[in-house]
Amino acid sequence: MTKTGPDTPAAQFRAEIESEGLHPNLGALVAEAAARYPERPLWVSIDGQGPDITYGAFEAQANQCANAFGALGVGKGTHVGVMLPNVAPFLVTWVALARLGAVMVPINIGYTPSELCYTLENGDVEVLVIDDERMAALTGIEGRAALIADDRVIVLGSPPAPFVHDWFALTDGASAVFEASADVGPDDLATIQYTSGTTGLPKGCMLTHRYWLIIGKVLARRGPTVERLLLDLPLHYLGAQWRFWMALYAGGAICVALRYTLNGLIERIRTHDIDFTSMFDQVAKLPEGAADGDNKLKRISIAGLSPDLHATLETRFGAPAREGYGMTEVGATLYMPFEETAMAGSGSCGIPSPFRHCKIVDAEGAAVASGGTGELWVRGAGILKGYYNQPEATAAAFSGEWFRTGDLFRQDTDGYYYAVGRIKDMVRRSGENISAQEVEAALLAMPEVRQAAVVAVPDSFRGEEVKAFVVLEPGLAPADVPPDPIFAHCAQRLARFKVPRYLHYVDSLPKTASNKVAKHRLTAGDDPPGVSYDRVEGTWRR
Repeated sequence: MTKTGPDTPAAQFRAEIESEGLHPNLGALVAEAAARYPERPLWVSIDGQGPDITYGAFEAQANQCANAFGALGVGKGTHVGVMLPNVAPFLVTWVALARLGAVMVPINIGYTPSELCYTLENGDVEVLVIDDERMAALTGIEGRAALIADDRVIVLGSPPAPFVHDWFALTDGASAVFEASADVGPDDLATIQYTSGTTGLPKGCMLTHRYWLIIGKVLARRGPTVERLLLDLPLHYLGAQWRFWMALYAGGAICVALRYTLNGLIERIRTHDIDFTSMFDQVAKLPEGAADGDNKLKRISIAGLSPDLHATLETRFGAPAREGYGMTEVGATLYMPFEETAMAGSGSCGIPSPFRHCKIVDAEGAAVASGGTGELWVRGAGILKGYYNQPEATAAAFSGEWFRTGDLFRQDTDGYYYAVGRIKDMVRRSGENISAQEVEAALLAMPEVRQAAVVAVPDSFRGEEVKAFVVLEPGLAPADVPPDPIFAHCAQRLARFKVPRYLHYVDSLPKTASNKVAKHRLTAGDDPPGVSYDRVEGTWRR
């Protein structure tokens, strides 16, 4: 019998959780949690962004928001963009929209006007909730009024003219008792989550109530019940969002920071009695302190941690760290069972999570033998319905009911899965998925650039960094088009984290027999000294 056989604790866990029913929708989950834990803290601010909020008070605020938005015409199927920082109104708005049957489109607060314009257009956003400090991104859109009307913009803070809706003024005056006017089911859309992929511009993943109910329930039950979860990633990202639903299932509190801090993470964990957080290589490489083990951690979530750092991380912080694998399209997909202590440092992502079935296939879609490498395909309840307004991308991503992850895996004889690499043309920088084609498109919009290729290069701090190779128009030399104007051009079109760190001028790009750029040849060897420019260091280097 393999370690993943039918009589193992993992198999029993899967059978148990899959046999239990799910709530009919996200609003029902919030209502049940509020009734069960009315006086428990749900939202705990650790950076001073507003008061703490109990479960009962949170539900009342969500009801007020739902009534206020409903009075403005937001209803089932309405697409509402939410461009807010890590403040409670983000989650209050999300739950309100879920109760109305509306669809939230979370938007990166670092987006430029062009990126925001694309999201509003592609996502068919009808109403926008935006922080007053991000208004420049909205007002900087050419022809903005035709894209979204003034009276369809709700501002968190002081709305500048010609905008009139103040989020607080709207919600404070509404009733805290909500009566649904439309049925909302588990397979109705809850969010359109934009994620970078291989087609250049971000794609909107259509995620249902069932998707979020499953991810919250599964992650809450993977190990000991937690009470204080650190939420230090931006709320428009999946990694922050699932912590909220996980907390609701656990009856715990999300301890919310405005932004992530690496050097202050350990002290933050200790100060706020955090018992669940995520850690990466950067944390494991921080200088050790005598008091690192002085904490209340029960579980540490890891993804892609270097195997040789795993055991020392657990020893250092006195808590079990368990690997997992997932992506926006399919949610929590693989996990290492809590009881498998011997697998620490193995590099394995574990076994399929409840509600998820996985297989590894070759280029023709045939199953790969144990130990062989192939693409990971996933199916199961609640995975994405498809990419919004992109039927071709949706068709390419599926083979029947199986979703093609684009990631390369192998499986050992005991049934454990191991990530090997990826097929997708992306850069994974500090947890951000950056489409190489999106960055290339920004570079090619510069008249002086004839060709561009973007690749991922290893980085000890961020995992990977963005490196751009450019071919200038005939007659131009690097002295004519120095790095700074190229970086500035990209910064006008891309969020800051997408702007290349490294720039390498070349006379031509290597091509394959089918005339595609041979990116593997761009990353095959080291640059001669002085060839690549480092934007961060401001110097020419390897």
